Amino acid sequence: MLTTTAVLALLYTEAADGQTASTETITVTGVSPTDSAIYQAPTKAPLDAIQPTSVISQQFIQNNVPLSANYDSVIKIAPSVSTTSPNGPGLQESTMMSIRGFQDGQYNVTFDGIPWGDSNDFTHHSTSYFAAHDLGDVSIDRGPGTAATIGYATFGGTVSINSKDPLSEMTLTPYASFGSFNTQLYGTEFDTGTLTKYGQTEAFIDAQGLNSDGYLTNSGQERENFFLKVKHRIGANTELTFVAMYNNIRQNVGLGATSAQIAKFGPNFMLSSNPNSQNFYGYNNDQIHTDFEYLGLKTNFGDGWSLDNKIYSNAYYHRGLNGLDPNGETPNGTVVNGVSLPNGVPGQLLQNDYRAFGDITRLQKTFSFGDAQFGFWYNHQISSRSLFEVDDTSHFDLNTLSNANGNPVDSEIHQHLDTYQPYAQFNWNPLPGLTLSPGVKYSLFVRSIDAQTNLGTQLPLNTTKNYDAVLPSFLAHYSITPNWAAYAQVAEGFLAPNENVLQIPNPAFSNVKPQQSWNYQVGTSYQTSKLSASIDAYYIDFSNLIGHQTIGGITEFFNQGGVTYKGLEAEATYYVGSGVSVYGNGSLNSAKDKATGLTIAEAPAATAAFGAIYDQNGWYGSVINKWVGSRYGNVGKQAGLDPYSTLDLAVGYKPTSMPAGLPPADIKIEVNNLLDNTKIYDLAGTTLGQGTNLWWTMPGRSVFVSISVPL
Repeated sequence: MLTTTAVLALLYTEAADGQTASTETITVTGVSPTDSAIYQAPTKAPLDAIQPTSVISQQFIQNNVPLSANYDSVIKIAPSVSTTSPNGPGLQESTMMSIRGFQDGQYNVTFDGIPWGDSNDFTHHSTSYFAAHDLGDVSIDRGPGTAATIGYATFGGTVSINSKDPLSEMTLTPYASFGSFNTQLYGTEFDTGTLTKYGQTEAFIDAQGLNSDGYLTNSGQERENFFLKVKHRIGANTELTFVAMYNNIRQNVGLGATSAQIAKFGPNFMLSSNPNSQNFYGYNNDQIHTDFEYLGLKTNFGDGWSLDNKIYSNAYYHRGLNGLDPNGETPNGTVVNGVSLPNGVPGQLLQNDYRAFGDITRLQKTFSFGDAQFGFWYNHQISSRSLFEVDDTSHFDLNTLSNANGNPVDSEIHQHLDTYQPYAQFNWNPLPGLTLSPGVKYSLFVRSIDAQTNLGTQLPLNTTKNYDAVLPSFLAHYSITPNWAAYAQVAEGFLAPNENVLQIPNPAFSNVKPQQSWNYQVGTSYQTSKLSASIDAYYIDFSNLIGHQTIGGITEFFNQGGVTYKGLEAEATYYVGSGVSVYGNGSLNSAKDKATGLTIAEAPAATAAFGAIYDQNGWYGSVINKWVGSRYGNVGKQAGLDPYSTLDLAVGYKPTSMPAGLPPADIKIEVNNLLDNTKIYDLAGTTLGQGTNLWWTMPGRSVFVSISVPL
């Protein structure tokens, strides 16, 4: 224990709205920095939060999340969040990530403040980018934010992923992890330390490789990830940051299992080893390559002027193969080159490529009474997608039997998506501790499609659609005391329609309007060494909900009203003493269709988490249970899903001192789903043949042991 004053800094370094928030410093007398609710809290709302926010710190991620995991495993603990990877942590994309009932594609995900996602539906591939070992903090902002909040889908909130910073001392850190499902991970990180000879430069490079069989049968994954970050200071007022990431995945992925298959083969049934079956693992696989790069510049010009600029590029290249109906309801049989093959195994071959280029410019002028912020985000994304019907047993030759018209080409689509978002915001301090922030953002999406074969119609298509909105916002933030703050927010959200609204014979007749929302939120946060707590309430009026109907084989899209979201959320960590804290969070959530009054799909009625943490003298331990309430897998209260919970345990030891000549070793054990709950948790879709429901089950208990040795 320290006998002098220890200073705990809760750094909210880059808010989701792109503003650099002030450092919150809380003085704690006579304690170690780790002996604090602020430090030990699994999630916490910063005192400068301007909307319901949960920040998950780097130290919590490092101590509680397996090295194989991704950001979906990190955010699952937060209030109103439900997400599960069905093949084990990081071993398959999460099939359902929900925040207040908003699904992936309805909320934003950023990396170091840069939005990213697929152009066709704004969704994300959680396994394809950032490894847990390279993460700093992650924040979940439950709301559209301010005018300065940029992104494809700020509509339902923002998951802000931040990369960790290089170490200040030169260090070589080999690390490894071994565990359930024959999972093995090896990696090495090299930190340069501070290179004063080169203008206060700091950098690290991290390389890792993973191999796992996965929880689900015949659903293995191999992954390599490389990450580089360089920070270079120029004088006292300017900093350059360069980041580059490369990720490569080879995996076998199924589409879910029927109730009959789960009952017969067990909850982990997915793919088979039978090459005559459409669910043979060799016919259901992906190869995915991604990269992400940016160059950032932050500078202070003096006289209150500052600039933050990032120029970036990211890409996703996917080649995939799947059986036509892997769950056995469509019989084998193909036609290749006019020859009927009764035993031919029908499948599909897909390609999905995109690359994005963009720039984010933020300019700020500070006055004695507040500041003015101006910015502009531009993103240009080029994508190419195709889907072909093939015979999996004849070198993937085209199969003309699967479609009634004999055309084996389901789609060949080239697309450009241009996004423009300029904004202006003024932050006024009329009274000490009070900030009033009016702002406005203009959002424009320009979607251009040139399809030789459009998905859904198999007809050519060449069209351009524009979607735009002026989005006002207003917030009030008041620092009641140095440890207690409150906020109120009103903001309009906007979500451009997905590409699928143009997958109709004549897109000129598609008059679908963008989905929009008005968000009303109030909340408060409190931070001391003993207690970190927050509570908030929200009401969201969601209009222009996009629906669809199929008549005569033709699908039409239309606006069908809206949804009302409302709820309460709270989280708290209390430091008991002697290195022990207790933690809990909870939410009551309602998301109901205005027309029918029915709960929408994938919207839990409530969530909760609770547990305890120990952190002292080099030892770390936590036991935390996450519970997700009842919900429905489909619209109209169809496919009811029971509540489920997962109890996770983590134990680690990092020696505070070692004998001369021996390096310290950081050893951790993480147990996910300690009680081995393998119940059904989500609807995966339906079979092609008879429309039978397919399900995902909870991955069984998994144990991972990891060790890292800084040299």
